[in-house]
Amino acid sequence: MKKLSDLDFKGKNVLVRVDYNVPIKDGVITDDLRIRSSLPTINYLLEHGANRVILISHLGRPEGKVNSEYSMKPVFDALSKMLSGVKTGFYPLPDKDLDFKIPEEVKVALLENLRFNPGEEENSDEFAKAVAKATRADMFVQDGFAVLHRAHASTDAITRLLPSCAGLLVEKEITNLSGVLKNPTHPALLIVGGAKVSDKAPLIEGMSKKFDRIAVGGKIAADGYKNDDKKVYVADDFDENSAGEKLDIGPISTTKFTDLIIDSKTIIWNGLLGYAEDPAYATASTIVAEVMGEKKDATTIVCGGDTTGFVENLVKIHPNLSYSLISTGGGATLEYLLGKELPGIKALDN
Repeated sequence: MKKLSDLDFKGKNVLVRVDYNVPIKDGVITDDLRIRSSLPTINYLLEHGANRVILISHLGRPEGKVNSEYSMKPVFDALSKMLSGVKTGFYPLPDKDLDFKIPEEVKVALLENLRFNPGEEENSDEFAKAVAKATRADMFVQDGFAVLHRAHASTDAITRLLPSCAGLLVEKEITNLSGVLKNPTHPALLIVGGAKVSDKAPLIEGMSKKFDRIAVGGKIAADGYKNDDKKVYVADDFDENSAGEKLDIGPISTTKFTDLIIDSKTIIWNGLLGYAEDPAYATASTIVAEVMGEKKDATTIVCGGDTTGFVENLVKIHPNLSYSLISTGGGATLEYLLGKELPGIKALDN
């Protein structure tokens, strides 16, 4: 897989697949991690002489139709502020009836939501060609780690049209995740939370072959998840509301989780441990995040959309907390941890 350092971008128009599928409420972005995570690649390209950087992404599930609810405009506004001093522009998607010319002074352009065109999710060569032609792209950089598990036009078809490589974010994610998979420093701990047993059971089973301990919390533990593997500890005390619903793991289990963290040299955390949207039931997740973030003698990786958002917000309050990697991937990270082939990575090997 080629990296940025393997190619010469001087004078080139560079098409970059980013993942700006960020949460937006009432027109306001509530977690801008994925936008901020794209800045190193954008700045690298500009610093290495790229004529223009054209960013492409999807947002939500508009089902192949134009829908203002899923417009990238709020993302563009946030990105423009982050790229202060750089001339930016926002443009519609090209199609057979619509072409456009980006002014020469625009150095970073963002196109409208890729999924407004059904060709994106259909992995359409025709749509990929339309994007490449309209943007006058000379090269392609894949920097949307969170979409690498999808064979779409912007992750697969486009790589057959342009010289392609991985961006800094994709390189960082793969380097960190592959390192802990191939050669984790022991003792290695996986912390699993969340609500869907169907998502987490394969992760628990697969990682039990590589990691020394697995700690299970969240709704899956509250619902009575069972595992006879001696490596697996399932939380068994809980904080309940007045209706008797188990909405957070209790103090005994939380202490067990923190003891395991303290004794570990590699820690991966995926899935909140309680109903953390309500501060009353965010106690266990907060404690685990703080203990991990204060542990400087271990590799610490946080993954999963809800979990990373929670940790990012906590870091804003407690900037002393730091982690080896706060992954931008959701399903892509889980599939990578399970050893599955990601189409977006395979495409870069062509």
